[in-house]
Order: sequence, then structure tokens, then C-alpha cells
Amino acid sequence: MLRVAFFPDSFHEANGVARTCRTLEGIARKRDVPFFTVRCADVTSRLEAGSTQAFELARGKFSFSVETDLHFDLGLWRYVDDVRAAVREFRPDVVHVTGPSDIGQMGVRVAKSLRVPLVMSWHTNVHEYAGRRLEKVLGPFPDLVRSSVGEWAERESLRATMAFDRFAKVCLAPNRELMSLVEEMTGRKTFLMQRGIDAALFSPAHRSRRDDGRIRLGFVGRLSTEKNVRVIAEIARTLRDAGRTAVEVFFIGEGSERGWLEANVPGATFTGILRGEDLSRAYADLDVFLFPSRTDTFGNVILEALASGVPCVVTGAGGPKFLVEDGVCGLVTATDADFIAATKRLVEDESLRLGMRDAARAHALKSSWDAVFDEVYAAYCAAVQPSDG
Repeated sequence: MLRVAFFPDSFHEANGVARTCRTLEGIARKRDVPFFTVRCADVTSRLEAGSTQAFELARGKFSFSVETDLHFDLGLWRYVDDVRAAVREFRPDVVHVTGPSDIGQMGVRVAKSLRVPLVMSWHTNVHEYAGRRLEKVLGPFPDLVRSSVGEWAERESLRATMAFDRFAKVCLAPNRELMSLVEEMTGRKTFLMQRGIDAALFSPAHRSRRDDGRIRLGFVGRLSTEKNVRVIAEIARTLRDAGRTAVEVFFIGEGSERGWLEANVPGATFTGILRGEDLSRAYADLDVFLFPSRTDTFGNVILEALASGVPCVVTGAGGPKFLVEDGVCGLVTATDADFIAATKRLVEDESLRLGMRDAARAHALKSSWDAVFDEVYAAYCAAVQPSDG
């Protein structure tokens, strides 16, 4: 059984990366895989449960917020000697890093200093985030300036990310498009690392609403620029103009766009971040799930909505298009205008919308976390093999 040291970008937060990382650790414990996680938390401590151990590091005064639930600590290196000693004592066969964060950079340093093979997994399109956010900052400038600078930031961020990934011996990517991109730009063997679903936690059985003729549209995730959430305001306006007043809009999550959305989506409900059964009920009580992001590599929330029996409207960019069978359990769209039209179609076509509920659930049940872990473990095995030549 391979011994794995794991350095995740997120773990305790309420985002898809964190949920994935918590699940991987949980499966490792279930399978009795020796798993040592180095992660950030509120308090520095050492934990142990079965075959899994953790070294939690408290961020300090040099930490700054990247997003509502994402932080970066320039001073995290103060722990590097203690972390290296702890990892050396654990004696890992492989180190797994999830990205170029503060904890990820430390993971690369530790792996290289201990001469342990490194696996790198891609979870977030950091380069696209950089482009979208810079365009937002340059809001007062002409469109041509904003788009040109945004494209430059995206291109350079991708180049920097790929340079970071070249430290790895083996890579993981969440969809086949990104697998090809990573292999081409890094020259590293790349495995598919998708996501699974907890079909008991996310289920139509958690629906608590009575069907009263009102239709509830919802988004779950960070309310941020890169999620393209402002499109939902246009959806609300389009439905109002069409006389569709029996429509409710729910935003489940937090982020920098919340203030704008509150001002531009009258009557919308903002629940903040939900977890556990509260989140399960929120999903199951939706009639249509909206995910307008064009920057997501996968889209855990889409699987969660599908498992809850909720048809989804997604974009054809990035990973979401691989999760929705167009016309069967949701609709895949090419442009923002198509996204708005597809949502309106599901609101107005009750038979189509209701017919997709069972198909959504059935589609999600094909995704198994155990199968995901098998693929990740295959990448670990590949990493410890002697290099050719």
C-alpha cells in the first residue's frame, strides 16, 4: 500500500475543491491507505484517525483573502521545517499537490527536498480567473483594452501554472480537454481525475417544498466574477418581461458579486453558505439549477444538483458540458443569450422540466467516488515507477 502525503489548496472551506479533498481523505481512511494531509486551518494542530493523519497550519498576519473562502499566506513558509520533518517521519512514497497555492508551493518544496515523486492535480482554471478578474478591475476602460489585457493575463497565468505543474512526475486533470492541454504543455503523463457524488446526501428525498405552481431557480457556489453570475440577473429580467412572475431565484453561497446581485435581482433570496442537510434540502427544493460559469474545470455542484433530481442549465465551456446530457437531464448552451433562452424554455415547458428530474438523478448515479479514487491511486502508482532511461 503506497504512503501518500497530500497538500490540498482547500480542505475545510465550502467549495468543490475542498469537498473533493475531504472525500479523498475519507476514502483513504476507509481503504486503510496511509494518508498524511498537510492543510490550513484556524489552529495549528496534529490529528490522527485510522490510517490518516493531518498537520493543520494556522495562517498568520501575512494572510490575505483571494475570495470569500480562499486565502493565501505569504508567511506560511515559517512552518516549512516542521512540515518537512513531519513528512520525513511519515515516509511517503508520493506527494500529491492540488495547485500553486501557499500550501501547494510548500508541498513542492518538501517533495523535492525529500526526493519523493510528485503528483499534481488541476482543480481550478486559475488562468481564466485571472483574466476575468482583471477585466472587472479595468471596468471603466474601453472594451478592446479590457479584453486585450484580460487575454494577456490569461495567457501568462496559464504559462506560469504549466511551469509549476512541470515539477510533477505525473499530473491529474478533471476532463479530457484539460488532460490533453496539460500533457501538451508539461510533457507529463496525465490521468483523468473526475468527481463523484454522495447519492444519499444529495437526493430528491430531501425535497421539502410543496409544488404550488411556483418555479425555483437556483445557483450554488461562489458569487464571483469568474462564475458569470450576472447572467442570472438578465434571466430574472427576461422572465419578468415575459410575465413569468411565479419564479423565485435563490443564490446559495457568498462572494464579491453578492452586493451587485442584491441590487439587480429584486426579490431574490440569498442564503449564504449552506452545509450538510441544509444544503441537501436547498438543492432538492430547486426546479432548475443554473450554472453560467465558463471557467470551471468540472463543476461538483452540477453533480449535486443532478443527484437531487434537478435539471441543469450549463455552458458549453470547460467541464460542465461533460456532466449534462443535453436535452435529457438538462440543457447545454453556447452563449449567454442561449443560456437565458434555455432557462426560459425550462420555466415555460413543465413537461420537459418534470421529465428531466428522474433522468438527472439516474445520470448522477453513474459517478462514483470510489472509481475516482481508483484513478488517483493509479496516478500514484505511475509516479513511483522508475523513469524511462
